[in-house]
Amino acid sequence: MPHHALEITLTQPATQAELTRAVRVMPLAANHDRTRLMAVTKAKNPDRALSRAHHRLKELLPLDVLATHYSDPDGRVLLTPAFSPTADAFIRRAAEQMGQTPRVFLQQAIHRALACHARQEAQRLDRALQFLLAHTTPDRLLAAVGRTLTHAPSGT
Repeated sequence: MPHHALEITLTQPATQAELTRAVRVMPLAANHDRTRLMAVTKAKNPDRALSRAHHRLKELLPLDVLATHYSDPDGRVLLTPAFSPTADAFIRRAAEQMGQTPRVFLQQAIHRALACHARQEAQRLDRALQFLLAHTTPDRLLAAVGRTLTHAPSGT
């Protein structure tokens, strides 16, 4: 059975007592402020790994989101958000109205939101470039972009 690396985001820092109890159930590594945890768990697939971790930890820690740490072969990262009972009921009703499962409903809503964000970002960049081109030539702008990219700190 394969191992799966999981990243766990908490709604608030875990207390030392919460973390101690959780570590007894599942080996965990915490970041410096105890708001993010890492775990490695055996499961047949990433979905099962997330479900298993959620089931074991939901009563012990203030869970926000559980996610696979590495993407799958299609480049996707699986998420398991922990919704409040009110949000969960809303999602279930909305999914039912659309004739979908809550999982498919959320998946499509997230895809739409990400596509919208990408369009807005592209439009913002187009407007910024049009503004810059109104005040310089394309070759000077391109040279400035090249200088900036070659001197940009790594990771940006």
